[in-house]
Parts: sequence; C-alpha cells; structure tokens
Amino acid sequence: MSLLRHIRLCNTWRAERFVPLWRGEERVGLIRRDNAEALKRFADVFAVKPDGVWLIAPGDFDALSTAVDGVVERLVAEGRVAKWRNEFFAAAPRWGAPALFKLDRGAVSFFGVRAYGVHLNGWRRNGEALKLWIGRRAPDKKVAPDKLDNLVAGGIGYDHGLEATLVKEAAEEAALPAGTAAHAVAVGALSYRMETEQGLRDDVLFLYDLEVPAEFVPANTDGEIVGFRLMDAAEVVERVRKSDDFKFNVNLVIIDFALRHGLVTADDPEYLDLVTGLRRPLD
Repeated sequence: MSLLRHIRLCNTWRAERFVPLWRGEERVGLIRRDNAEALKRFADVFAVKPDGVWLIAPGDFDALSTAVDGVVERLVAEGRVAKWRNEFFAAAPRWGAPALFKLDRGAVSFFGVRAYGVHLNGWRRNGEALKLWIGRRAPDKKVAPDKLDNLVAGGIGYDHGLEATLVKEAAEEAALPAGTAAHAVAVGALSYRMETEQGLRDDVLFLYDLEVPAEFVPANTDGEIVGFRLMDAAEVVERVRKSDDFKFNVNLVIIDFALRHGLVTADDPEYLDLVTGLRRPLD
C-alpha cells in the first residue's frame, strides 16, 4: 500500500465549496457554503454574501469573542457543532498575529479557522534499532477513538504558547517531566487542509523529536491515552504504509519522521511527493 494516500486523505477539500471569513481586510477562516447560509440569521454578527462572510459585530477582542460565542451556543443547541469543554482556540489571520477573537474548540472547523498543535516523537535506540513510543487513544475520544498516536500531541489553546503547550501536554499525556521535555528538538512543521463533516480542518502541526532516557516509561495522566508501546520505528512506518491504525494526522507526523531519519529514502517512488506534500503552502 501507500504512504502518500495519508497525505491525500488529509488534503481532501475543494476550494469552490468554501468562502472566506473576514474581519475587515483580514481573512480568519474558510466557511463551507452551507455553514455560511446558516449564519445569515445572525445579521448583527455576520454579513453573509455570495463571495464571503464578514464578521461585523462591533467591539474589541472581548466583545467579538462574546458575540461569536453567542452564535456558537445557538449552533450547539441545533446540533451543528459540539462544545469542547469550554476549551478555546485563538482566531488570528496568521501565526504570531494578535488574536481577533477566541473560539470554542468544537466550532473551529465550522468556521474553518486555522488551528495549531504540537506533536512530539519520543524515540530511543536499543543497540542499532531505532524505537518509537506509540500511544493508543482512549475509546471515548471524540476524534479518532482507539487509534494509535504519538507519544505527545495536543492543540495550542488560546493564550497558551508553543513551548508551554508542549510541556503541559507532555506531562498530561505521558508523565514526561518538564526538565526532560525541555530537551525536545524543534524539527519543523507540517500543514494540511481537510474537509470534515462539520466544515474544514485547516491545521498546522509543530513537530518535535525527543530522545527519551532508556529508563523512561510513559504513563498517561488525563485519561486520553490508554497505553503505550515501544515499537521498532521501521515497523511503525510499515504499519502506516499498510493500515489505517493511526490517527489521520499522526500518519503525517510519522512520515515526516521517517523521511528525516532515513526510514524512507529517495529510492521510494513516492519520495518527492511525500517531501512536498507534507507542507501545503499557507495562504
């Protein structure tokens, strides 16, 4: 089977099905046309036109956040979106720009707001063999239940920095001490844009590698991972190639790891497509 199919799966969207979400002259999302239609009745918050949706509610960050959250509450009541434990993400036109408003995580894909996350590959060597710690997601997870996962992964919530998120998620998901997590090496980022039942995932994942101590054994503390297994890295790559056992975007993280560590080489006929496909140009 193919590694490239996972990249294609995570980039299944058609631009003509979406319109931009604007705040003034800044684009902050991509809304599917049926979702845009559902916003027409909130005329005091959104102006919906054939070529886009404008967030017109007056006010500053707090006022905009309150106005949008009021709309989200109505959408939740109608079953269009699901609240996510009141966890908020920042809505901003680009990475590093000030947030224009905060948005409940459950509504991010409805509005097609770009979301950011961190993924950490925990690796070690047994002699010459390269090993990866792999977790299994809990069966009650809202997204990709019971699928295999990286040692550490999580979304970057509003008002949480990149490094702080990595340390927090490392502690919660794998009981990884902050001092150890601080040695993680930033190795880049990948991006994808994927249509979902609710709307659009426009995601950027910041990637880290960490050589974990030989005596380290991960233990989940927040109930999101039910167990870990130290696997041969080559076996992990073949499992990605031949199955759908991993969470959809974790496949991409592992492919990136495999390319950087020589587990997939230029002899592979998909090599160049894999290298270029992991980093969709941001617009």
